[in-house]
Amino acid sequence: MNQGTIKEVSFYSHSLEEEEELLIYIPANYTPLNKYNILIASDGKDYFQLGGITRLADELLDNYEIENIIIVGIPYKSVEDRRQKYIPTGKLHDAYLRFLAHELVPYLDEEFSTFQMGSTRGVIGDSMAATVSLLAALKYPNIFGKAILQSPYVDDYVLKSVENSPAKTALSIYHIIGTGEDEVLTTDKKIKDFLSPNRALHELIVSKGFKTFYEEFDGNHSWKYWKPDLRRALIENFS
Repeated sequence: MNQGTIKEVSFYSHSLEEEEELLIYIPANYTPLNKYNILIASDGKDYFQLGGITRLADELLDNYEIENIIIVGIPYKSVEDRRQKYIPTGKLHDAYLRFLAHELVPYLDEEFSTFQMGSTRGVIGDSMAATVSLLAALKYPNIFGKAILQSPYVDDYVLKSVENSPAKTALSIYHIIGTGEDEVLTTDKKIKDFLSPNRALHELIVSKGFKTFYEEFDGNHSWKYWKPDLRRALIENFS
């Protein structure tokens, strides 16, 4: 199997006023003569290490199951840093969204041979990283045409954001949640019901007329279930 390379890049974000360490997966078949889709993963290190997303991409590209793709992982610095950036009440949330859309995407389009169209760019995340991915796509639908959500954290703000978004956008949403996620132990040691708000989110997404794939899997809030789902997620979005 042809293996892609992972390039580690230090990127200064003016929106966040700090260096971001990026993990960039460049497929083995990369050539500037072709154009590439982009997938940006918040919780980036988890997707690369726990999710094994780069090995999966190698395999799917080798078998012609997905189109050419570059995957960018953005690791979080700490549990606190993750909360500040990923959830709507976080101090750095808006700045993180600006970083994704107005700094990271232009950098990737300049650095690599990309299609430079929203429909060929996706954002992916699990839990709170799924929340920020959805909110980025809702805020910048012309920049991010696909959002892959694995067990997102959903609150009233998230539901309102979907409700207030224009129904005419061409956004495509891939959305999974576990039936065992009615009692999730969060990083701040609270028990939360993820399942009910996700069901409400799905109903809203359907009522807005967004293109969506939705499934409730038999499992809970962990990589044990998100990792095997990645194969279908990539094929659904990038085949």
